[in-house]
Amino acid sequence: MNDFGTILLVLLIAVVAIFVLTILFRAIRIIPQARAGVVERLGKYHKTLNPGLNIVIPLIDRVRPLIDMREQVVSFPPQPVITEDNLVVSIDTVVYFQVTDARAATYEIANYLGAVEQLTTTTLRNVVGGLNLEEALTSRDNINGQLRIVLDEATGKWGIRVSRVELKAIDPPLSIQDSMEKQMRAERDRRAVILTAEGTKQSQILEAEGARQAAILKAEGDAKAAVLRAEGEAKAITTVFQAIHDGDPDPKLLAYQYLLTLPKIAESDSSKLWIIPSEFTEALTSISSGFLGNKGAHGA
Repeated sequence: MNDFGTILLVLLIAVVAIFVLTILFRAIRIIPQARAGVVERLGKYHKTLNPGLNIVIPLIDRVRPLIDMREQVVSFPPQPVITEDNLVVSIDTVVYFQVTDARAATYEIANYLGAVEQLTTTTLRNVVGGLNLEEALTSRDNINGQLRIVLDEATGKWGIRVSRVELKAIDPPLSIQDSMEKQMRAERDRRAVILTAEGTKQSQILEAEGARQAAILKAEGDAKAAVLRAEGEAKAITTVFQAIHDGDPDPKLLAYQYLLTLPKIAESDSSKLWIIPSEFTEALTSISSGFLGNKGAHGA
């Protein structure tokens, strides 16, 4: 009987120890960094657990699922949106948001992620609905800014801060895409034709400029050559006449040498004026008289 009582006492102590350890284990809560836990005491909000070691009362306090306090990126599926010119475009959106108040995100909205998605879709349709297709395609920054402002104001009471909203893709209808592709192809062809024409124009300008420069250089070369040729011929004639005068020839020989030089003078393109010395006239008269005299003598 004593042994049975001892065993029963040991079992009771073991049960109590296990119960105490369980209570202590459940009383200690370690919250990871960038997480937050909402504590309800007897079904009512009590406090928010911060990262680190926290103590709660088992069986009285209840810790709800932890909330991620980091910035989250959510990509929503494409949504059909009607533009001002009655065209249906498909728009993909990406929302960057962060939970700033764990209590508000738990009690102010049942599903804040679904609420953000629905609010984004509604706001997107309101904003894009006031724009035509061209404005919607070219005003992404404006649309992003309007979406962010509206979403941030609406989600503030839920303990959520929307930092950025991005339109990932705006897909017009297939018929409009074909038309836009044809327009872009025509624009590329037009630019290619313009660039080709500009290249041809520049090439022709360069060729004409090169031909003009070549013609100018050739004309200058020809002119210089003609001047040098004329100067050479003039110097040769001067040398010949100087040599003749240095030899003190008689008038007949001088006239004969001048007659031999006249054809060379005539060949020069720069010879515009001929100068006939008085000695040449007198010598020519003597030669003529000599020929005529001899002829007369033979006639006699």
